[in-house]
Formats: sequence, C-alpha cells, structure tokens
Amino acid sequence: MLDALVARGTDSADALTVDGRRTSRERLLGAATALVERIAGAPAVAVHASASLETVTAVVAGLLAGVPVVPVPPDSGPVERDHILRDSGAALLLAADRQVWAEADIETVPVDVRERSGAGLPSEPASDATAFVLYTSGTTGAPKGVLLPRSAVAADLDALAEAWAWTAQDTLVHGLPLFHVHGLVLGVLGALRHGSRLVHTGRPGPEAYARAGGSLYFGVPTVWGRVAADPASAAALKGARLLVSGSAPLPAPVFRDLERLTGQRPVERYGMTETLITVSTRADGERRQGVVGVPVSGVSTRLVTEGGAEIGELQVKGPTLFTGYLGRPEATAASFTEDGWFRTGDMAVVEPDGTHRIVGRASTDLIKSGGYRIGAGEVENALLDHPAVREAAVVGAPHDDLGQQIVAYVVADGVSERQLIDFVARELSAHKRPRVVRFLETLPRNAMGKPQKKLLPPV
Repeated sequence: MLDALVARGTDSADALTVDGRRTSRERLLGAATALVERIAGAPAVAVHASASLETVTAVVAGLLAGVPVVPVPPDSGPVERDHILRDSGAALLLAADRQVWAEADIETVPVDVRERSGAGLPSEPASDATAFVLYTSGTTGAPKGVLLPRSAVAADLDALAEAWAWTAQDTLVHGLPLFHVHGLVLGVLGALRHGSRLVHTGRPGPEAYARAGGSLYFGVPTVWGRVAADPASAAALKGARLLVSGSAPLPAPVFRDLERLTGQRPVERYGMTETLITVSTRADGERRQGVVGVPVSGVSTRLVTEGGAEIGELQVKGPTLFTGYLGRPEATAASFTEDGWFRTGDMAVVEPDGTHRIVGRASTDLIKSGGYRIGAGEVENALLDHPAVREAAVVGAPHDDLGQQIVAYVVADGVSERQLIDFVARELSAHKRPRVVRFLETLPRNAMGKPQKKLLPPV
C-alpha cells in the first residue's frame, strides 16, 4: 500500500506541507523508518493526531511496520482518550507533545521528524492486515473501533483516483482533522499514494485555502460555507479543477455561492468510517446540488424500501468495507444483512440515471408524518434557501395525530416562525412544512461540522 511513496510523482522539498512546515517524501520515509524500529511488533500504536508532520510520520511508520494505527483526537477528554487507548489494546502512544507524554497512562514514544534510519523499507505486510482502528460513535454506548484493512484503503484511494482524475500533477489542499477518514485516509494517504503534492493548512480557513494554490481541494460544508462567505478567498480558487465536499450534505445556498464565486460546481461524495468513500460524483460527470453521484469502482449499492416508497435504506458491498468492530462480534453481525450487504443506516434516493441522493439517517432524519416518509435533509435545504436562515436542523418529534411532526431548529434573524413554515410549504409541499420552529444561537456540531441532533433541546 505504501510502496510508491517516493516512486510515484516527483519528490521535492515541499512535497508535503503541514501547518506551514515542509518536508520531502524521502525525508518523511527516513523519519518514519527510524520510528518503525521502535514500534515493530506492537499489537497496535496510538497516534496523538494533531495537524502536524509528526502525525503524518507516526501514521506512515505504523503502516510501514504493519502495526494497526489508532488515531486519537488531540482535543479528546480523558474519558474518551482512555476508552480509545484501553479498547484498542494500543501498547504505545506516538506523540511529539511533551504534555501528552505526561498525561498519558501508557508508554509513549517521541516522534522526531529529523530522525533518520539506515535500514531499508520493511517488506509489505499482508493486504488483509488491519491498517487502522478508527473510533466512531453510534447512537448508544461508547465509540466502537472500526477495523480497516490495508486492502480497503488501497482499493478506495485507487477508486477515487479514477473518479476524480487524481494524479501526481495535482496539489491537494485541505485543513481537515487527521483522525478521521476524510482528513487522514483521503487527505494524507491519498496524496502519498498518488504522488500529488499535499498542503495541509493547519486550520481550514478561507484565506489559507486561497493562499495554497491547489488544484484539488477537500472540505466539509462548514469549511465551504466560510469560503463562500469570503468572496475574495473564493475567487482565488478559480484555478482549481475540483472542489470536493463531504462528511455532511452541502447546503444548497453554499453550492450555488461556490459556483458563482469560483466558476465551478463542487463535487459531493458519500461514505462512512466503516465503508470509506463508496459513492461520488465523477470529475467528468454532472455536478448537481444534493447529489452524491454513483458508486465508485468495485462498489455496489442497493436500496431497501417499504411499500414501493422512493426513499429507502442504502446498503453497500465492495472491497472498501471494514472487517468488523473491534471486540464486538454481535455489533458486527448486526451491521450486515444475511446476504452480506452493509447496512449504512442512511436513507437515500436513487435517481433514474443511477445517481444517489442521501436524505439523512434512518434513526434521526427519516420522518414519518401523516403517512408520508420525509427526508430531513430536503426540509433543511429548503429552510437554508430563505435569506434570513444561516443554519438549520430538522427532526421528527412524536405527535398524537401525525405519528411524528416536523420540528425545525434554525439560526436566523428577522424572520418569524410562521414565515418559515409558509416558506417551506411553498418551496416543497404542505406536508413537508415544519409544524414547530425553534430559534437557537447556534447548532451543536462535531469536529467535522455535522449537526449533533441528539444534543438539540427538546421541543
């Protein structure tokens, strides 16, 4: 999986830039190989996954050594951190921050990007060996460790290279966290595998994106919303060939503003920690707001619907899937159908041309009201089309007559509840209008910018 770190693309002193610090692939490999000598044979290694060259070095070292890598969010509290370290079975914590060493109840190994090793590269581990243990939160209980094999990572990155025409001539720019699939697997390993230059901006601010001069940009909706709100920075992206948005649906107003300011429509894609990226709009395909495209190479999808409904649960199968939840065989078994399809828990619509639209989570975003099945995302986009609305989250709440009523939480100024209800009824249809609108100062969100609907106040 990593045998082409130097061979593909032309190496340079600034092949990788992370938060203003630069290195070449050759120096990265030298530092990582030196670290391999100290971690080889460990059952797993945790990495303090700050936005730094040390994190990239530690991750590459783990992959070279064939040791499962467990990224730990740098802002995780002691309860979350201790759970990840204990549950993963990590024997070592790789970090450059001395404060992390002092706080960790585990043997720590310092990461020094200046180190070099005279040893050659280790032999390539088996393709079915675990590359990552990534922790993802479900609806209940502590986060589960997702086991991602090396073969899944390689298959997904190669499929995305095909879908996005991603080559060594690209410069990839992003500022996403290095403890998620989006920022770490796609945003670091993708650049290394395909030989493209990488600029990680440290923080994903509009001005930093504008300065980077990339051809390929990754962002989440929060990032793209901030870029669209800064016309000068957005205009600087006109030279890019692809703006990719993921991890949550891109609001319609942001999609339109990016098109107006940059001259191109963004590409949306869909995936999960358990599946990596399974569906995407292609670089040479039609880019439509709210559409995440078609399955990537090797991946199959199907919808499971009720009574001929348009909306159904999306299920996927292919080489990019995880091998299970660490130490949780029952949860693993429950996540697959009897015939081997992974249950995403996401509700989708497949258009006649095969393109996919994700309308929300089955647990929180599929609303059954008055006999209708309504996707929360459609109502959220309608609300965001109102000029007074900055943020919106829609849920279904119990209702004696309707079964569930549509409740909208919005961040807005100068508009009333009745005005928003009537606006949605005109934009969509009457049965999709919110029955209740709650005004908030801000929506609760996670590190990737996704609204945390379970943290919304009760109706």
